[in-house]
Amino acid sequence: MENLITKLREGRLQPGAGIVFGTHRPNTAVRTSFDIDALTKDYQVGTKASGEPYRYIIKTYGCQMNEHDTETMAGLLQAMGYRPAKEDAEADFILFNTCAVRENAEDKVFGEIGRLRPLKTRNPELVLGLCGCMAQEKGVQKMVLEKFPWVDVVFGTHNIHRLPQLLTNARHSQETILEVWDKAAETVEDIPKARKDHIRAWVNVQYGCNKFCTYCIVPYTRGAERSRLPEDILQEVQQLAADGVKEITLLGQNVNDYGVDLGSVTFAKLLRQVNDVDGIERIRFTTSNPWNFTDELIQALADCDKVVEHIHLPVQSGNNQILKRMNRSHTREFYLELVNKIRTAIPGVSLTTDIIVGFPGETEEQFLDTLRLVEEVQFDNAFTFIYSPRENTPAAKFPDDVPLSEKKARLQRLNEVQYAISLAKNQALAGQVVDVLVEGESKTNPDVLAGRTRTNKLVLFQGDVGLTGQTVSVRIEQPKTWTLMGTLVERPEGVLA
Repeated sequence: MENLITKLREGRLQPGAGIVFGTHRPNTAVRTSFDIDALTKDYQVGTKASGEPYRYIIKTYGCQMNEHDTETMAGLLQAMGYRPAKEDAEADFILFNTCAVRENAEDKVFGEIGRLRPLKTRNPELVLGLCGCMAQEKGVQKMVLEKFPWVDVVFGTHNIHRLPQLLTNARHSQETILEVWDKAAETVEDIPKARKDHIRAWVNVQYGCNKFCTYCIVPYTRGAERSRLPEDILQEVQQLAADGVKEITLLGQNVNDYGVDLGSVTFAKLLRQVNDVDGIERIRFTTSNPWNFTDELIQALADCDKVVEHIHLPVQSGNNQILKRMNRSHTREFYLELVNKIRTAIPGVSLTTDIIVGFPGETEEQFLDTLRLVEEVQFDNAFTFIYSPRENTPAAKFPDDVPLSEKKARLQRLNEVQYAISLAKNQALAGQVVDVLVEGESKTNPDVLAGRTRTNKLVLFQGDVGLTGQTVSVRIEQPKTWTLMGTLVERPEGVLA
């Protein structure tokens, strides 16, 4: 690593092939539009000697924000002339868009990078890249340079719009191109996107997080909170509606903090504006922090007919001492009161959550508080995890006397409770007719269609694939823990199936 830095300082790396460590950016973010003309003029790759286009694969790990970033980077690559590859062996660019929330995700990425190394020998033009939250970690940057030198380009979460330049540089460099910014220099609009789904779409409204939960690396990898302007968001939603998209999900690391940095708009006001866009049938949002889930927001959710009856509301623990050590800013009592407010205002609402077990020092009694909260709230579903220490987060330095075997046992006990609740809630829907937005063929059975209710329940039923993108009525026949098996009752035209 020191040798690479020395080369950089002495000017022995060719222009465009340099390695940039933690580049600092201005404190005040600038709002700009992406230069499509420069992209199409300066970064077109043409075709290979065989006449075939260059091909890419993006391997995505982590949250919905990463999924959305992948669509953005795919849009950039396709504008450059790249086309999607079906398998690794035919790709000329393989990019890992990574998550840093849990250690096992990082282990999987490095395992895959090692597995793909032989492809570099078979295809000398193959470029391997690493981006996303892992790339923001100093330890990961060091590991790549020292142990995975066959990775050609590394960049972070704040400069994905520079992918065309970085990839072009990597193709002409013998060194790893590493450009990771420690903060966002600008909020860039109008970047081309290649959306995988033409029925549903992600829409970023807010980036970053200011909460600094002690276990969480997101504020360090995604930076401070930054809101897009409402007019830019509405323009994107209107275009999606014109393209035939029926459902949008508004994204943010802490989505109900939207507008705090703008001063003139709140997330509740934004929801009302998006609700007025013609053509959009359903509006979802994620993820929310309980602490700033305001009465104004609850009222907007109740008033807006397109906003679905599903709220993801991470609690993380049911014990006040653990919540305080997590720096979660809410108490058990506050959370339970908020749940009551939401359910009073929005009858039939579906609530899901995130829960961490085995936080450093968690006692059996503190864990039981979490179990009791789960039983009291009766979540429709919960995403449960064993605590994973993250680089440079405060909790990584907390003393931890809970054996891993005990943490695994607690996770199993928690899951058993939640699975029973999820199954009981789904069984209560037996015989009911629900509205389902058809997403297309099931991932596991092409003879079955899949879609979701407004409450985000996955429904499987037999029907014609031509129903994709339409809302149909389905009678629930066989409720299971994770899915609802049903029968099509009525087609959109009103003709019985």
